[in-house]
Amino acid sequence: MKFHSLYSFFLKSTALLGGVVLLPLSSCKSRVVNHVNEVQIWLTKGDESVKLQQQTSIVFVNNSGNGQNIEIDDAQKFQYVDGFGYTLTGGSVEVINRLSPSKRKALLKELFGNNKNSISVSYLRLSIGASDLDGEVFSYDDLPEGQTDASLSRFSLAKDKNLIAMLKEILTINQDIKIIAAPWSAPVWMKDNGKSKGGSLKPEYYGTYANYFVKYIQEMKKEGIMVDAITPQNEPLHPGNNPSLYMASNQQGDFIKNHLGPAFKSNGIKTKIVVYDHNCNKPEYVTNILSDPEAYQYVDGSAFHLYEGDISALSTVHNAYPDKNLYFTEQWTGAKGNFNEDLNWHAKNVIIGSMRNWSKIALEWNLANDPQYKPHTDGGCTECKGAITVSDSENFTRNVSYYIIAHASKFIPANSQRIASTQTDNLSTAAFQTPAGKTVLIVQNNSKTVEKFSILYHQKSAAVVISGNSVATCIF
Repeated sequence: MKFHSLYSFFLKSTALLGGVVLLPLSSCKSRVVNHVNEVQIWLTKGDESVKLQQQTSIVFVNNSGNGQNIEIDDAQKFQYVDGFGYTLTGGSVEVINRLSPSKRKALLKELFGNNKNSISVSYLRLSIGASDLDGEVFSYDDLPEGQTDASLSRFSLAKDKNLIAMLKEILTINQDIKIIAAPWSAPVWMKDNGKSKGGSLKPEYYGTYANYFVKYIQEMKKEGIMVDAITPQNEPLHPGNNPSLYMASNQQGDFIKNHLGPAFKSNGIKTKIVVYDHNCNKPEYVTNILSDPEAYQYVDGSAFHLYEGDISALSTVHNAYPDKNLYFTEQWTGAKGNFNEDLNWHAKNVIIGSMRNWSKIALEWNLANDPQYKPHTDGGCTECKGAITVSDSENFTRNVSYYIIAHASKFIPANSQRIASTQTDNLSTAAFQTPAGKTVLIVQNNSKTVEKFSILYHQKSAAVVISGNSVATCIF
């Protein structure tokens, strides 16, 4: 059989093989003598028939490609990556702790370990106090109605003792994991409505609240937990959650430049201050703060979600302030979601999109919950689906956001650097160089049908056939 006939046969067989076929573009004889740069390929299909499965490896050959190409240029370098992961909510801790000791240990190693059976999650988000996916609302300084504590003498992390214990265990698995933390609300006695839901921070408590952040970072450090970054408020323009707090851009700028930044400086706090932490439809929230030189000096960067707007908002901010970092900190998958649609939309926008728009991290929302999407607060999210569903003491399920993150976290460690990669109408891509010198290419096929293309890299090529609505990670 001639080579072109063999090649056609393989293309027609792709659907039967259920995955990705990588073929050299020269003769079979050339394949034998050009064993350089083996390509590993890992695949997840939207129809769930293949989930993070390694496919047959192949090698690059000396060839300029054929037809549709994805070209990788490692001479063009962009941002360094801090990591990929989830929010470790109090509810996540609660349900993971329902597993038997052996299952719990195995799950944590699978999530945070660095071996062939793990997905190597490298970044976590925490709530400062309760998020809406905790079993109850709390802050670290709750008081009877009518009382205040300007000295924060009753500040305590006791409500988060189980979360802290799990973090310590995670750190024994991955001591380098990074953490960003955000409050859903200030203590209610600091707020103008005296409630956990909505309201704003009273101006007379700006200084006290800045010290609240200082105490949080200091107390976590005493527990052996280093908080790399904080945002002053989760979703500051969404006061309808429980807990929540409204904080307009001018309020956050005032808080940072006159209180939080100086408090960090005077206490020797090196934790980064990251502004906004909300949707991509309001990049002006960030630029308004950064346009003030006094606030600017204290701000490391800005954080975004994508429930509204377009992921290109990150580049809008980057282009205006290229020396400030970008962080993508949250995107949910819901109870009514579809695996195929969620996998492909999130891979295209949250993983590839955020990385191509300068983000240092890409985080999905909740790590774990139960089959009823609990725990959550009264008024919190009732349909947020975790990456893991814990059904009983011996069983858990890996959901779509597990695979969304795994396609990046398993192969792209912290301190990898994004490099240039081209895209096509149907193929979204992001490429990286790892500290170990590997090149990683994530490809998402937005078409319902098979796409054929060639990876071009250093004057060599590898022919790829990727099934419709699928995500592939190539490592070479």
